[in-house]
Amino acid sequence: MRIFTFAIFFFFAVLASAQEVENSTASKVWSLEDMINYALEHSITVKDAALNTTLAAVDYNKSKSSRLPNLFGSASQNFSSGNTIDPITSDYVADQINSTNVGINSSMTLFQGNQLNNQIKQNKLILEQSAYLEEVEKNNIELSILETYLQALYSKESIQIAENNLKTSEQEVIRAKTRLDAGSIALNDYADAQSQAATNKYNVIAAKNDYQQYIIELKQLLELKPTDTLEIKALDDDIDLMNLELNQVEIYNKALKTLPEIKASSLTIAANEKELDIAKGSFLPSLTLSGSLGSGYTSVNDNSFSDQFDINFNQKLGLSLSIPIFNRNQTKAAVQTAKINIDKAEIQKTNTEKELYKKIEIAFQNTLSAQEQLVAAEASKEAAEQSYKLALKKYELGDLSTTDLIINQNTYTNAQQNYLQAKYLNILYHQLLQFYQGNDIKL
Repeated sequence: MRIFTFAIFFFFAVLASAQEVENSTASKVWSLEDMINYALEHSITVKDAALNTTLAAVDYNKSKSSRLPNLFGSASQNFSSGNTIDPITSDYVADQINSTNVGINSSMTLFQGNQLNNQIKQNKLILEQSAYLEEVEKNNIELSILETYLQALYSKESIQIAENNLKTSEQEVIRAKTRLDAGSIALNDYADAQSQAATNKYNVIAAKNDYQQYIIELKQLLELKPTDTLEIKALDDDIDLMNLELNQVEIYNKALKTLPEIKASSLTIAANEKELDIAKGSFLPSLTLSGSLGSGYTSVNDNSFSDQFDINFNQKLGLSLSIPIFNRNQTKAAVQTAKINIDKAEIQKTNTEKELYKKIEIAFQNTLSAQEQLVAAEASKEAAEQSYKLALKKYELGDLSTTDLIINQNTYTNAQQNYLQAKYLNILYHQLLQFYQGNDIKL
């Protein structure tokens, strides 16, 4: 009875704990740093890259073990009848023979054109390269989350703008109806107000849909379940958006020293150079040391089983030298292939560096442009806001038509959207430049 009670208690305790964790995750407001840390731990892309690193470590340890001697044991029981050779005494006999053989064998490569050592060095380089490629995947996840997070925040603020416009336009419809009933405006002015309200309602729906699309994308990057909710944290208002001290060349030089894809490209060249050394090793002779211990029993001999095992005990030790003379140009082709792969790896590294400089140059120019756009957009937003407020007062006094008021409202809305776009683009490109310098992404 006590065991049953304990089992019931344990089950409900685990269930309550799981529910608590689920509720905690559901009610959590995620910052950018929270999402990055969570994604690095749970992303299947990062996990797959980590497994590749583990596989490279296995290959590295395997190649180190190749220098060790092997050891095999063998045992056989044979029965033969008729004219045959005794497997123990090697005598020619015509009787039925029962024979037993046991032994252990070992061999060790003493020299193989230095191929074993070069293979170990190559696998070590591949292991280091895999670790850098794992870092590349982590960086890609961080950048994807950064971009999607900022897009989601942009969409979230766009919802607020659209809802404010809808609320204002609905009030304008009420005013227009009152003025229409009083005969102070024409029917088409009232229809324009209704049309603007419907358009703003559509904009609210579209903005909410855009926001949900980015939330879905973030949940995918975080490997959250479809049923999980995700609430993102807004940015602080005191973020410095106008601080750019370095130029693109300085940023590029820092990126060459810090980014893992550059280091991985260099290691690819080094690994292919070791492949060339391995291929050249096939031109050289190989020397192998082998040895064995064995004994056996045969029914032809009158001695006992134990005595025969003692008498027939044998030891062997030998050296085997293999000298390559002609292998149908297989080694020559392997050397040529290795040289070509080195050239290809060097070209690939050059392309990686060029692509990196292109990304930095684009991010740098976009940052400068976004800074100027942010200043202009802020001035435009403030002017449009003042203009819209004046137009609204005129409309309330009957000095402005519904159409003109709608034009002012749309101008103000566009100015708000332009400011938001410049704001978040500025943040994005600043963070990209920080990333290329090897700094953490933090907001």
